[in-house]
Amino acid sequence: MSAANTPGLSAMTGPLRPVHRRLVLAICCLSVGVTGIDLSIVNVALPSVSRDLNASVSSLQWMVDAYSLVMACLLLLSGSMADRFGRKRIFQLGLSLFSLSSLLCALAPGVGWLTAFRGLQAVGGSMLNPVAMAIIVSVFTDRRERARAIGVWGSVIGITIAAGPVLGGLLVSGIGWRSVFWVNVPIGIAAILLTRRFVPESKAVRARAFDPPGQALIIVLCASIIAATIEGPRHGWADPWIVGLIVLAVLALIGILIVEPRRSEPLIDLRFFRSPPFSGANVISMVMSAGLGGFLFLSTLYLQDIRHFSPLHAGLMVIPLAVGQAVAANLSGRLLASQGARLPLTLGGALLAIGSFLLVPLTARTESVHLLAAYAVFGLGAGMVSPPVSHTAVTGLPPDQVGVAGALAAGARQFGASIGVAVTGSIVAGTGAGFIDSSHAAWAVVGGCGLVALALGVVSTSSWAKAAAVRNGRRLATAPIPESQGHPLPSRSADPSEARKE
Repeated sequence: MSAANTPGLSAMTGPLRPVHRRLVLAICCLSVGVTGIDLSIVNVALPSVSRDLNASVSSLQWMVDAYSLVMACLLLLSGSMADRFGRKRIFQLGLSLFSLSSLLCALAPGVGWLTAFRGLQAVGGSMLNPVAMAIIVSVFTDRRERARAIGVWGSVIGITIAAGPVLGGLLVSGIGWRSVFWVNVPIGIAAILLTRRFVPESKAVRARAFDPPGQALIIVLCASIIAATIEGPRHGWADPWIVGLIVLAVLALIGILIVEPRRSEPLIDLRFFRSPPFSGANVISMVMSAGLGGFLFLSTLYLQDIRHFSPLHAGLMVIPLAVGQAVAANLSGRLLASQGARLPLTLGGALLAIGSFLLVPLTARTESVHLLAAYAVFGLGAGMVSPPVSHTAVTGLPPDQVGVAGALAAGARQFGASIGVAVTGSIVAGTGAGFIDSSHAAWAVVGGCGLVALALGVVSTSSWAKAAAVRNGRRLATAPIPESQGHPLPSRSADPSEARKE
């Protein structure tokens, strides 16, 4: 690949040198894999953090959600910055900030400091996921190769999230909970060096202008929803602060619907959500991550606090989930390339629901075989859904804005993870019953996420949805192209053949 512009996609910059595409893919997978591990590895450390830092369940929720919430709020901004200033540059900045903040988390003297450093860690993490996808898309220009590469990338994220509890169990049992943050530092340094040496620099041919009002509204919307969900059970849903947060979220959503369509270059171009496959992929990504986040949160508390398993034992119990996800992700990528997205999406949603509903009748003496089977089925579902969601989310937006496309998909995942932890945590912490009794409803909610993914998988891959996506692409291709700073925007066309494939 040369340094010449890739038509309609991005501009390669910097000195001419051979691009080792598989090595670039491996570097991107390594970099975003560490963020996936961090999202779940901390779950295993929660009981130890609670004892060591005297943290309540609400404090633990905030510690987990500070990471995914901040990341969800900043992903679109980071993707836009990467398209404008250079993807390699922003990627390296994100790795540096993520590694530094991981070091600070390991040294945190209290739960408040730990939560703050987790938020800082998420700032760096927000520069990794969407930018990695943009780098992959800019390097893999062939449509089929790109689909396979994105499938691998998406499956790595899911696998590392599932593998986090296993690694966390080993570290917490052997060294202590602070080690789950120490481990990020050497990996981050290695990724920085590899990125500097092998990843080519690229930018969008025409990056979007910054959209401060849109970014502010997104932050207000996400933060107010998560805060109300976590604090509602503790303060009461009629508390003026909680009601105020809910009203603020509604106003922010209305603001996005009013303000963004009126901007020449919005942070979120709402017209793309008129494509059912694109909208469905993002919602499926959100509910899948909500289910996975809630699943891991509940499992950790159950295995360690109710069954009194050690962190290592608890981590080993979740191995079937990681194995199932790895196996299903590989199979899903093959099904995606040969048959399209419908089969892996619907099968994955069904498995997510079955795995969760198997745990609804959970007791303090449920057989380990039952637990392992439920974890394996849920892992198969998560692995089956991830590749088609990642691929469809990227192909739903114009190719010259792949940074923003990746950010939307990653933002849906992170916001979903925040909601999953907030909702399930609020259910088990907000009732007068014990954990076991209240967890039944929480497991049912997680199962409901699987049913939603199943239904959306059917609808978003239907003939109606594909035809609507083609029509929307044609409207965008013939729409007047706004000008900004004297430069015309690239044509926002959709590839009907890809829409039919999906």
